[in-house]
Amino acid sequence: MSNSCCSTNATDKATAMPPSAQKLLGASSDDLAECPVMTGSQVVKADAESAGLFRDYEGNRYWFCCAGCGPLFDATPAKYATAA
Repeated sequence: MSNSCCSTNATDKATAMPPSAQKLLGASSDDLAECPVMTGSQVVKADAESAGLFRDYEGNRYWFCCAGCGPLFDATPAKYATAA
């Protein structure tokens, strides 16, 4: 089992997939962003925005894969903004 900031316990890739994962398959690259906190996690921008899972920092918008990433970003935004 693995744990992430999203507190997801998964035993295989099928159960680790978030509910919006199916949207990733049909989304264009302009509709997607990579979570700056959980690098490698793709985010559907519209879904993140409707859930409030984003921050604006130094003129750029950053989208998050889960609610746990926002507070981590808030604590050290420069660290995550440069990683994105």
